[in-house]
Amino acid sequence: MPEIKFYKSRWKGIRLMFLCSLFVAAGILMLNQADSPKLIAWLAILFFGLGYPAGLYQLFDRRPQIIINELGIFDRTTHHDFINWEIIQDAYISEVHKQTFICLVVNEEFEPSRKKGKFRQTVAELNKELGFQELNLSLSYVGIDATRLLHFILVARTAERPQRETLLQQLAASV
Repeated sequence: MPEIKFYKSRWKGIRLMFLCSLFVAAGILMLNQADSPKLIAWLAILFFGLGYPAGLYQLFDRRPQIIINELGIFDRTTHHDFINWEIIQDAYISEVHKQTFICLVVNEEFEPSRKKGKFRQTVAELNKELGFQELNLSLSYVGIDATRLLHFILVARTAERPQRETLLQQLAASV
């Protein structure tokens, strides 16, 4: 069974650590100046210093973020199971602060919050009011064209299983 795996971009982790380094360096410079507020300097160092573990995690986490195969889509951040092609009714792109998501519209009986408590159901409703769905593929950390992936999802959800294998090979060749 052909499978496409998308991994987190290492450059995002490097960029995060670089940007945090700028603010940590500014905090260290503030500590060395006599007239600057020491509390603000320490807060900057501590807060932006937290970017280093996050950046290292981003850099060294080599587990696949998104897996696409003939059965469906698996996104480590969205859902703990494969999202089967048969339950996807529609999909669309949504963007918030330069972070791109592909929102997957599924039937109400397959929504994950249905089996959760009242709090999760309320959060899911808030998600929908903001223009998202319960199942959203975050493309912020992977290097793939959102429009190309959306087109693939829309075609693959209606295709039969043998056709999906061909579609997967075409997607793998173009990525």
